[in-house]
Amino acid sequence: MNTIGTLFRFTDFGESHGKAVGGVIDGCPANLSIDFEAIRRDLDRRAGRGLDYIGISERAKAENDEVIWLSGLKDGQTLGTPIAFYIPNKEQCPEDYQALEKTYRPAHADLVYEQKYGIHDFRGGGRASGRETVARVVAGAIAKQVLRKYGISVNSHINQVGNATTKEQINTLLQSLKDQNNSIGAIVSTEIQGLPAGIGEPIFNKLSARLAFAVMSIGGCRGFDFDEGFEGISKSGEEQNPLPHSILGGISTGKTILFRSVFKPTASIGIGGRHDVCFALRVPPVIEAMTAICLTDLIFCAQNFANNLQK
Repeated sequence: MNTIGTLFRFTDFGESHGKAVGGVIDGCPANLSIDFEAIRRDLDRRAGRGLDYIGISERAKAENDEVIWLSGLKDGQTLGTPIAFYIPNKEQCPEDYQALEKTYRPAHADLVYEQKYGIHDFRGGGRASGRETVARVVAGAIAKQVLRKYGISVNSHINQVGNATTKEQINTLLQSLKDQNNSIGAIVSTEIQGLPAGIGEPIFNKLSARLAFAVMSIGGCRGFDFDEGFEGISKSGEEQNPLPHSILGGISTGKTILFRSVFKPTASIGIGGRHDVCFALRVPPVIEAMTAICLTDLIFCAQNFANNLQK
């Protein structure tokens, strides 16, 4: 599916080497003044512009990511109607992939896409490309502005690249891998502040499950944990029970939520400056976007349920 959400719903479209990628946001409230500069900052982060890391894709930096707004806005304010937009692909170079017409790249989705759809689109990653996430960032930036009205913030940052944890260690590792035409994965940490208690539903619509679903829809994500997570396996119940848990029974407790997500190494290696040594360095704004979209939808669903009870 290409749509996520129920009352705050986002649908995206486009391929990496097509004319554009874009999306439609349905359910955004009216009279929200859009901060276009905030959207631009998140797009620049996703492109790697301004990041002090070695080995960021030159193609990604070259994209200017100009957002063309089609509907849902007037004088910078939302109308309450669907917000449609697209971002032209200025750096589309499908001819660069002509040699792949009769082969499949290791660790890419080329083969399974052909098995599923019966068509071998060899022009980059198509829908499985990281280019697709640019539309998520635009929608997520708007969702973050909705959440701001509730006093809720979402922030992600690089926690670890390979075994490196400091900026100096990370760049030393990245330079070594770049020289070898190799790649590496990373862990990204995310913090949600201001989320009130009571968000999330029991059993099959737990907040933790919805967050994992949203974040693990990002290409290359291989793991998700929150609070003590995998590290908690070394601690007993007596040690963990008194801790300030952020989610219990799938429902928020009102405490700050901390979660981590793991991303695999870049699958495309040894192809000049077109690909990242570690694509996860550009992932934090995408995680923030998917988290914000997920939370906005859950909050709207909770409000709708409460309003129906009061009628």
